[in-house]
Amino acid sequence: MEIGKIIKEKLGTIVDVRTPAEFMGGNVTDSINVPLQEIQQRLNEIKRLKMPLVLCCASGGRSAVATQFLASQGIECFDGGSWLNVNRYQHQIL
Repeated sequence: MEIGKIIKEKLGTIVDVRTPAEFMGGNVTDSINVPLQEIQQRLNEIKRLKMPLVLCCASGGRSAVATQFLASQGIECFDGGSWLNVNRYQHQIL
């Protein structure tokens, strides 16, 4: 599935893995904040989210780590990179 379509058509959940302070400074509409350091202990909560997940962060580093871990747990997810890129996808005109 194409990541732009997932974001634009709200076919999954956008998960921002930045710190709560970073998230409060700006985020993608309807995204949820699960900081990277909490991913493992919040795995059951994450598994209940609407799949697939699109993970984002500040520059793409933390979202790549989170995507790799969650995929290893059998969770359908995609690395969206920077939250600003995900935000652009969300607001693109078809």
